[in-house]
Amino acid sequence: MTFSPEPAYQHGQPPRTAILLINLGTPDAPTPKAVRRYLKAFLSDPRVVEIPRLLWLPILNGLILPFRSRASAIKYESIWLREAHMTGSPLLVHTERQAHALQQWMHKLGHDVTVACAMRYGNPSIESVMETLRRQGTEHILLLPLYPQFSGTTTATAFDEVFRVLATWRNQPELRLVKHFHDHPSYVEALASKVRDYWGEHGAPDFVRGDKLILSFHGLPRRLLDLGDPYHCECLKTGRLLGEALGLQPGQYQVTFQSRFGKAEWLQPYTAPTLAELGKVGTHRVDVFCPGFPADCIETLEEIAMEGQTEFRVAGGNEFHFIPCLNDSEAWVAGMADIALQHLQGWPLRQPHPHELEARRSRAHARGAAA
Repeated sequence: MTFSPEPAYQHGQPPRTAILLINLGTPDAPTPKAVRRYLKAFLSDPRVVEIPRLLWLPILNGLILPFRSRASAIKYESIWLREAHMTGSPLLVHTERQAHALQQWMHKLGHDVTVACAMRYGNPSIESVMETLRRQGTEHILLLPLYPQFSGTTTATAFDEVFRVLATWRNQPELRLVKHFHDHPSYVEALASKVRDYWGEHGAPDFVRGDKLILSFHGLPRRLLDLGDPYHCECLKTGRLLGEALGLQPGQYQVTFQSRFGKAEWLQPYTAPTLAELGKVGTHRVDVFCPGFPADCIETLEEIAMEGQTEFRVAGGNEFHFIPCLNDSEAWVAGMADIALQHLQGWPLRQPHPHELEARRSRAHARGAAA
């Protein structure tokens, strides 16, 4: 086996600790070519599509990519950020801002920890970011995938990629993994705080009148639940805990699943038909929040805020509210810090004083000379 070139080892160098936020990924540009490259990497992953490769890859390359790339590029174009302080894919922009805010928050707490972010598919890649951490002398890495609810199609494939990269390293860092945080109190409180803040600014639904809060999670094929994937159950628990935190009764909110693809049965109830049915029966107001997406992306900004609103209004609904995702809200930055610190216990979280560092190097040289 051939290993990648290793940075020179420095005796007495203080070990650094890093938090690596991992998100799904995004195309580099809202163009058919860039979207095709991204979708090919994403949909070629055997954890994402569990169909024998000999059957799936001809369908993917011959039918899906040529048509879906063009259609998806139009959707990405509709939500691409081009503001002075925000340029690029919303998912990447918000994830980078989360990493920067978490770094600042940890420093305010007195912890000298590096916070970086990477994408499972697309850029910045997990491999490139981990290589940067290696060159910085990072000896401890906490992997924090931004998937609150665990699934083999998301969290597990992020871990797979990290392990693939480490298989090429001679000197490997110590790792810790955050599997999920679907019921972590700080995450649930951040969600509740986001909803309360929105209602404080825009007014709350009238649940006595029959208004509804829809909690829309990304869907998965129903077959994966039968095969033991815990995602569905964790989504339901997040929904229940959030409803309780908001003081709602079960009939005032509903958990649904979006982004269905193909003809197979997926987790139900589906978001789009639910919104259409609510509009059809004359529901005055619907608020939609996506707890499973810590950062706004095409699934929330285009599929829900645009397409979902159309479904509801065309069917006869009146008032539609899309509640933005957590993004870099203060409550969520604090929540990420709580989750991270729970898993960082025992690792070095500060850099030594220069005198302490010099003494450590002197001891290392003395031991080397004695040997």
